[in-house]
Amino acid sequence: KLLERNGAVAGVVAEDCETGDQFEVEAKIVINATGVFSDALRSLDEPNASPLLAVSQGSHFVLPREFLSGTDALMVPRTVDGRVLFAIPWHGAVLVGTTDEPVAGPSMEPRALATERSFLMEQIVRYFGRRPTPQEILSMWSGQRPLIRKQGATSTASLSREHSVFVSPTRLVTVLGGKWTTYRRMGEDTINVAVQAGGLPPRPSRTADLPLHGWVAPEEAERLQRDALSVYGSDRALIEQMASEKPELRERLHARLPYRVSEVVWAVRNEMARTVEDVLARRTSALFLDARAASETAPRVAAWMAAELDRSQEWAQAQIQSFQKLAEGYLYRE
Repeated sequence: KLLERNGAVAGVVAEDCETGDQFEVEAKIVINATGVFSDALRSLDEPNASPLLAVSQGSHFVLPREFLSGTDALMVPRTVDGRVLFAIPWHGAVLVGTTDEPVAGPSMEPRALATERSFLMEQIVRYFGRRPTPQEILSMWSGQRPLIRKQGATSTASLSREHSVFVSPTRLVTVLGGKWTTYRRMGEDTINVAVQAGGLPPRPSRTADLPLHGWVAPEEAERLQRDALSVYGSDRALIEQMASEKPELRERLHARLPYRVSEVVWAVRNEMARTVEDVLARRTSALFLDARAASETAPRVAAWMAAELDRSQEWAQAQIQSFQKLAEGYLYRE
């Protein structure tokens, strides 16, 4: 919930999802940066506000590496129905996408529509020469785009991917639209508006030159070994040191996944991972890379997490069941 003081948004009521405890967090300004859920949060502030978003869905297949020889990506700028298709080498597999389908509303776990599955399969046959079997589709997953509505638009594909920042009469700042490739500009624009709306002292933005955590110089990045650990950048040495002290941490989680046990322990100790889903879907990309392999390694991940978090066997079993049920939705079925 939103906190209101004297007719203005002044914070939020938050809930600890593990304990169920609720607590208030006060703030001079609140920013609504919740993507496809932005309109839902806006409605807490302005119940009669007109929706500003049109939600679009994009779905993808992950295929074995043999579907795309070489190391270069493939892009078809205009398929038979005018869409863009890409195939990208990704962690030893091939990522194929994407679609652009309007959906009625946002979802925490979007699933590929029948029309999307059909479109992707047709394009794979057209450009790769054969139809993959269900087993060859390692994972099937979808994301949703928070596009800004436009009067008269006939499809979500025609809507702009630009972003806009709005301030409500109660000073709730909402950023809508955009895409991950422009996140720094989105952040700068949003903070500039928030500073003004909250009467805060203005300061020049540092985002254009601010390194992300784990940043390494380009020449150092070229020197680093190219494997799953390379995504950790400057943290890689710390993970390797941790594994050198306990050799079993060097083991692969699964024969078909590039991730190691050390990444599970690192995620718990340093990246606030609290569930098996956190590790296999959000700290690594195991679920998106190979859903069957991720499901098969869930018991191993749960055991290591239980030891790190001092959780019971019952907790571990519940985590395994929850994750494996989730992974079922990432499997292609005829």
